[in-house]
Amino acid sequence: MEDAERSARTLWTLIEPVHAVTYFAPQARAAFEEAGLRGFWRGYFAGRAAPLGEVGPGPVTAAFFGFAPAMVARAVPDVWSMATPRRVLEARRVGAGAALEHLLSGYDRQVERAAAVLMPVAEGADCAGRVLAAANQALPVPQSAVDRLWHATTVLREHRGDGHVAALVAMGMDGCESLVLRAGIDLPRTELQPYRGWSDDRWQAARDRLAARGWLAPDGTATSEGRRAHRALEEATDRAAARPWQALGPATTDRLRGLLTPLARACAAALRFPNPIGLPTPTG
Repeated sequence: MEDAERSARTLWTLIEPVHAVTYFAPQARAAFEEAGLRGFWRGYFAGRAAPLGEVGPGPVTAAFFGFAPAMVARAVPDVWSMATPRRVLEARRVGAGAALEHLLSGYDRQVERAAAVLMPVAEGADCAGRVLAAANQALPVPQSAVDRLWHATTVLREHRGDGHVAALVAMGMDGCESLVLRAGIDLPRTELQPYRGWSDDRWQAARDRLAARGWLAPDGTATSEGRRAHRALEEATDRAAARPWQALGPATTDRLRGLLTPLARACAAALRFPNPIGLPTPTG
């Protein structure tokens, strides 16, 4: 299990850039706009929530966790009057596929091989208690290798994300507190607060609550206790994400890492570092 936990963390840094093209690549954003979803946040909220169906702001806020409810409510449910979930899912597939075709040009063999390894992992993942992962897992499996690669990485990153949310809840943290703690450790506040919609008052209130727990110093930096809490959170996330990787074995895991590393680095060209999702530069 310990090896699987380490693999879960390493592979997340390689899977996340492939998935994240759906938010940041121009081809993906163009596909959402073509579907009637103009503006970054309409495409983001509709694209990520579409596997759940025509849901309202409450379930989206709960599943995405880190966003201010008012920010979610500005997009949901209005996005469904612009494009149905079915139309959004097709735009998501087309946009992500076009982005990957561009970014991964020349990597056809690696894409096919990586998709062949990842699809059974994604299809076999136990999604009990993981709503976003289960909703994506239940979608029809696409045909092309590049679409299958994106589908598999999406199921597995949402599987990890659902587990991360469970770990945060178990530690008694809310969405704003999770960001404030991270800002006290290694990510700029400017990469977190404005992209999650929290007001200065709500941010300060979360900071005060964390300070009362002994996790933040007066200047907003994490204390040693706060850093220990964050390490415990990440370790719990890795444990929750490990199960799908257990059956791969060291040899297949190493092969998958070798296949994904150049793909992740190529996809990282569509991202910026640091970024609001806290993704480090892919190293393999």
